[in-house]
Amino acid sequence: NLATLQKAFTDVGMTADVGGPHSNGVTEMAAVGFDDGTYIELIAPVKAGATTGSNWAKFMGEDAVTCAWAVGTNVLLQEVDRLKKVGIAVMPPERGSRKRPDGMSVEWMISAVGSGTVGSVLPFLIEDQTPRAWRVQTSASVQGSPVFGVENIVLGVNNLDAAIALFRKAYGWAAPLTEIQKDFGKMAYFPGEPVILVAPSGGGWLSDRLAKFGESPVAILLGSRDFPAATKKYKLSGTKTWFGQKVAWLDAGKLKGVRLGVI
Repeated sequence: NLATLQKAFTDVGMTADVGGPHSNGVTEMAAVGFDDGTYIELIAPVKAGATTGSNWAKFMGEDAVTCAWAVGTNVLLQEVDRLKKVGIAVMPPERGSRKRPDGMSVEWMISAVGSGTVGSVLPFLIEDQTPRAWRVQTSASVQGSPVFGVENIVLGVNNLDAAIALFRKAYGWAAPLTEIQKDFGKMAYFPGEPVILVAPSGGGWLSDRLAKFGESPVAILLGSRDFPAATKKYKLSGTKTWFGQKVAWLDAGKLKGVRLGVI
């Protein structure tokens, strides 16, 4: 339910901008746009429970919270070709659109990358066909705030070594740093890149989630200009050190289970 999700984000100080229904007729969205151009998209069925036709039907139907991520590009066809050449499966580009509340049509092209649900491990590619500012802008609720945008996607994976190999194959990244975090599991971080991989080191919530939904994003970390100010403004708690950086969390209860943190 989009209104429920919007209220949850408003309750923690991040009011999303209503974006309108998608052209598939199945889903509608709102977005929290940040100063650096990244955004968190809130997505739900237009008609309660009617999720058939969406890539993320299972996630929405069972309130899985986080389901996918995307990266923007201005050279979609070149990137599709590059990924194919390094042996990564890529779907041909497909057109997408939605109608904003003001009646303006926003259009883009996307390509799914890798196997599994679209955007579940490797990010899907999106290229704007209309001006990007029509599709996403900085939301008034977070403009100039202590957080500037999405810094890291935390991906839950079954096998850490296999996931590391996949990302290095796709993007040519150097070997990651690794450590264990008790609340999450075995982790790998590619310095300077937006990905932290996490695999279970035993039972617990991550094992349960992977069994139910498969590999997918499990948390989102926002970058901070001023960590103490972000801690105060967003009432962050549970501060830990990940790879030498402080990480703390917004209230997951208020956010209906969304693991949204600041790094």
